[in-house]
Amino acid sequence: MVIISKTQLNEFGKNHADSADALNEWYETVKQADWGKMADLKQTFNSVDYVGNDRYVFNIKGNNYRLVAMIFFNIRTVFVRFIGTHAEYDKIDCSII
Repeated sequence: MVIISKTQLNEFGKNHADSADALNEWYETVKQADWGKMADLKQTFNSVDYVGNDRYVFNIKGNNYRLVAMIFFNIRTVFVRFIGTHAEYDKIDCSII
């Protein structure tokens, strides 16, 4: 899959050093994936949740952080829309972020 944007992952990792390894692992896993549908994604990340409007929520670092991504299976592209703590995640509307 093509991932946009690694910069956002790197910046978050700098500000939350304990998340850097988990974000890098997520990035490498997604980069090597070839998902064609939600079932393929669930085989890789069993705990991922679909929240509507092409948005998916991933638990990062043992569920300490949340990552919201738009995934377009037909063009093999993942857009990182949000990374944050649970408290920050609770304040956003995933369907429009």
